[in-house]
Amino acid sequence: MRILLVEDDSEQLEPLQSLLLEAGYIVDGVEDGETAQWLLSKKDYDLLILDWMLPTISGLSLCHQYRLLGKTTPVLMLTAKDTTPDKVMALDAGADDYLVKPADLVELLARVRALGRRSPQWVGDILQVADLQLHLSNLTVERNQASVELSPRQAQLLEYLMRHRNQILTREQIEEALWQWGSEPESNALTVLVRKLRHRLQIVGAADWVKTVYGMGYSLKAPDNS
Repeated sequence: MRILLVEDDSEQLEPLQSLLLEAGYIVDGVEDGETAQWLLSKKDYDLLILDWMLPTISGLSLCHQYRLLGKTTPVLMLTAKDTTPDKVMALDAGADDYLVKPADLVELLARVRALGRRSPQWVGDILQVADLQLHLSNLTVERNQASVELSPRQAQLLEYLMRHRNQILTREQIEEALWQWGSEPESNALTVLVRKLRHRLQIVGAADWVKTVYGMGYSLKAPDNS
């Protein structure tokens, strides 16, 4: 799941982004409304987390403009404004949920999970290809009564491959999908990630499901007898 996190205080943005990354989400974190508006015109997100008070364009205005475009992606307002009229204003602007700062991190993750289930791209907490299951809630893979835990980045790669099973995905497509906006992966980062994912999948007997298509990219394909 890809999240746009907009928070103008870097001391709050960085720990929130780290928390969400560790939970397995792909997070684009920005500090102003103008950059957020540009990203929303370029990318599709599964969830928006917006601070109300932002430079250039407020989170409230971002939410309202986003809804005017017919976008249905869930929006969580995260703000110090805590009065009932404030909450009503945010919900009327199109927000789906409202959390007052300082947010309890356990509650924040629970709300993110709940709102993620409202995303148009949500297909459940378990992805399955043949008899291989990826559990997004705890980043584990199961097959043949064996299970293995993945790192957040490994789980993101497997999730992306499973969502596009049997398709050849270029390196550029995968890097665009997995790496946060503004961070450039090293030239061999994807190669190393694929190798580590295969090593983990070997535990459940599925290392060879991740195919290298030389000169093109990668693909996930289950064996015909699986």
